[in-house]
Amino acid sequence: MVASETSTPVHPGWPVVGNTLEFARNPLAMFSRLSQQYERVVRIAIGGRKQFVALRPEDVKYVFQENNRNYVRSPAFLILKRFLGEGLLTSDGDFWRRQRRLAQPAFHRQKLAMLAQTMVEEAVGWVDELRVGVEANPGGPVNVSQSLMDVTMRIVCKTLFGTEYTTVSGTGRTEGLSHSLETLNYLANQMLLTPVKVPRSWPTPNNVRFRKASALVDTLIYGFIATRRQTGESRDDLLDMLLHAVDEETGAVMSDTQLRDECVTLFTAGHETTAVSMAWTLSLLATHPDIQARVQTEIREKLGTDRVPGADAFRSLTYTLQVIQESLRLYPPAWAMSRMAVTDDQLGPHRVPAGATVLVSPYVLHRDPRHWDNPDRFDPDRFAAGREKERHPYAYLPFGGGPRLCIGNQFALMEMQILLGLLLRDFTLQRPETPPVPQPLITLRPKKPLHLVMQRNTNWFS
Repeated sequence: MVASETSTPVHPGWPVVGNTLEFARNPLAMFSRLSQQYERVVRIAIGGRKQFVALRPEDVKYVFQENNRNYVRSPAFLILKRFLGEGLLTSDGDFWRRQRRLAQPAFHRQKLAMLAQTMVEEAVGWVDELRVGVEANPGGPVNVSQSLMDVTMRIVCKTLFGTEYTTVSGTGRTEGLSHSLETLNYLANQMLLTPVKVPRSWPTPNNVRFRKASALVDTLIYGFIATRRQTGESRDDLLDMLLHAVDEETGAVMSDTQLRDECVTLFTAGHETTAVSMAWTLSLLATHPDIQARVQTEIREKLGTDRVPGADAFRSLTYTLQVIQESLRLYPPAWAMSRMAVTDDQLGPHRVPAGATVLVSPYVLHRDPRHWDNPDRFDPDRFAAGREKERHPYAYLPFGGGPRLCIGNQFALMEMQILLGLLLRDFTLQRPETPPVPQPLITLRPKKPLHLVMQRNTNWFS
């Protein structure tokens, strides 16, 4: 017997606006309440649209993997498409599958190994600059959030475009690429959270800012592509790999527009998302000195005192990786994900009509006591070898799941291991005066920039 739509519990809301105000006020608290009050699926209404929140890992697996072709990007992604275009994050269907085939070889293990030493070199320079700053102002707090934004920008510029950050930012330009993408990210957040959508053609201040920032991004990215095509220069960077990618099934290559969209997507994900995830990791370590000391012991044993360790050494930092994985559990950058049903479907006994959106919150799944013991505790040993058998694989999805698993997940984990390994080799982090508060925008970031006091580990290099 097919269950009727009315069999799905409905979360009470206000007339006309439904649950929009509750969601806008504090979406993390709302999703947490839903997880506590409902067993499997609950229907809510946000912005006049039916939304079905999936609360069980098995239903998430069904949507993301087992019946993934029936679930496409939700209307919310139309806003991201305004600046990301038809990149892997926002595209769907046969076009997405073709782009994924083209881009996948750039993220194979051997390709990432080529980029790892670049990450190490950029991270070493970053730690050197931090050392100078800390010595000039001992005991003074460091704006860790901004510092991480800077180093991830350097790394993504070098690994994606094979160029220095100063070249991309452009001395004398009114805005750099980083600033423009931050502007687009901020404005996209505003659009997502505003119930009344203003047409793109209206010359509002935000629309004007959006168009200006988009134009600059296009100019810079298309410039990189044109220069590389004209010179024919070969570099060991992601742009070069994408330029030479050939679809084995059709023999097709990426057009300039497709290259632009993938570059902007990779640039945005490889910069802001990694910096935010690292900020949460450092905050957790600063408030758990015993775990921080254990990480430093591993780093000291595995990396030694060479100023520029070989990239392979970081792969042996197994406990450091567990710390990163646990940080991503507590503060997943993609705190909510959505899909739209193409045709009528069912999640267990609950009917999901065509056109409805299915919402998934990794933040809530990662803290569900049905799958995690003492879920709010920071415990990296949850990710020790063999422990993954204790939980449903879709109870943990910081990078999504199924065919749309984030293509850059190994890139991000490798970058974070390198940054954390080199930083904690040189410094010990002290507890922040004010614990950071999560702010769920497009990514889950601290509401205010994270400031930490950093103490030099000078005895390690004596």
